[in-house]
Amino acid sequence: MLTGGTITMVRNHPSGALRPADVDTFKAFVPELFANDDMQVEMLPFTPLIDSSDICPDNWVRMAAVIADNYLRYDGFVVLHGTDTMSYSASAMSFMLENLAKAVVFTGSQLPVGVLRSDAKENLLTAIEIAAAEDIQGKPVVPEVTIFFEDSLFRANRTTKKNAEHFEAFDSYNYPSLAKVGVHIQYRTNLIRYPDSNAPLFTHLHTCTDVAILKLFPGINESVVRAVLNTQGLRGVVLETYGSGNAPSAQWLYQALKEATDRGVIIVNKTQCSMGSVDMGQYEVARNLLKAGVLSGYDITTEALLTKMMTLFGEIPDNPDKVKQLLSRPLCGEMTIG
Repeated sequence: MLTGGTITMVRNHPSGALRPADVDTFKAFVPELFANDDMQVEMLPFTPLIDSSDICPDNWVRMAAVIADNYLRYDGFVVLHGTDTMSYSASAMSFMLENLAKAVVFTGSQLPVGVLRSDAKENLLTAIEIAAAEDIQGKPVVPEVTIFFEDSLFRANRTTKKNAEHFEAFDSYNYPSLAKVGVHIQYRTNLIRYPDSNAPLFTHLHTCTDVAILKLFPGINESVVRAVLNTQGLRGVVLETYGSGNAPSAQWLYQALKEATDRGVIIVNKTQCSMGSVDMGQYEVARNLLKAGVLSGYDITTEALLTKMMTLFGEIPDNPDKVKQLLSRPLCGEMTIG
């Protein structure tokens, strides 16, 4: 599936400007894919292709629907996507494709496919090999949503884009990679989630964007906090705190958070640190958040927490207690509790 992004770009001659490639042009840069009798590859392009900065939940719904509609036709799926919002889209797919039993591998590149030194071809060819990989029983080796980049395969909902310059663009800070790629692909099967083979794929195609991210910083003032928490229609907030889930002890902050949760806004505590987990019982300033009704996000990424909220609010619009329950436990390996 070609959604857009740097990987789909080629250079326009003689101007030198980059432009999206059509399918035939893109295929010409990777002829190996279509000269291999052992593997059949089909490309399903979005029309028009979308810059990843313009990706929105409607595009996630379309991606999930394409996979669901073609689920029985293919052994696995590769999604070509721009890197800037790839962790959001791939995380969203992990929640939207319940009981997924086939590989869905997101990849892209830091340099366009039409540039001589591009990382696009290697990323694409390896992603396809991973998506098609089967064990000795003929079952997919990695039946979950992942991101492959450079030499690492990560669980999608554990990833964050870490670098805009190097080819190692992504990392999974709180969960090990699922595979390392060199001459051979070394799968870490003990880290991969394997679904109930008898459970059918269930696709969640409703999302809700009435969510926000509130990042604390030294000197944040009450008017800013209340402006976010009093947003009309707001249903969920990712509260990015310090360290292991700490926040200023100011009474006004506690009161603003408590008033929001009393109105039914669900607030989840997410540490600003790349590594580590929220522990709201460790310090008194974090206990204030517990008293205000704030939930723990443990070691979840911001990308996964936000897309999980969007999916749950879209699918369960009238049951906030159920949403709280599901936000507090892992659904597809997105966080570790305890």
